[in-house]
Amino acid sequence: MSKERSSGGKIPRNVSGSDLVAALKVLGYQTVRQAGSHLRLTTQLNGTHHLTVPAHRPIKTGTLLGGILKPVAAHHKISVDELLQKLDL
Repeated sequence: MSKERSSGGKIPRNVSGSDLVAALKVLGYQTVRQAGSHLRLTTQLNGTHHLTVPAHRPIKTGTLLGGILKPVAAHHKISVDELLQKLDL
């Protein structure tokens, strides 16, 4: 069973934590601390939003979609598809 976005496109499967952190800089996210293999990011764009990203390679698709992409898209009031285009993932 594949994870699909609302428009029918697929969620990227080979995204590492470091790649995602670099991509999220477009939306103003900055690393504020690291605890073990997890990075804590914060943005002030559209209000304060905190996010924890695992520094794994690759990030599991369920974690990527449900734990990272959906909350970020909701905070910025855009769809997951629009978010993936902004992040160039």
